[in-house]
Amino acid sequence: MNPFDAPDGEFLVVADDEERHSVWPGSAAVPEGWSVRFGPDSRAACLAYVAASWTDPRPRSRRR
Repeated sequence: MNPFDAPDGEFLVVADDEERHSVWPGSAAVPEGWSVRFGPDSRAACLAYVAASWTDPRPRSRRR
């Protein structure tokens, strides 16, 4: 099973320096240049965090 699709998996919310967010499997290494913003928690909780905190999906450099 793809760890990104695990219904009962543990997930993180990671973001890069442009403040783009991604839901990431807790069992996978966080990619270089990305940092953990939330979790570990359920996929649903991570998606709720992203919806509440990433209100402007444009990269930070495009928002200026």
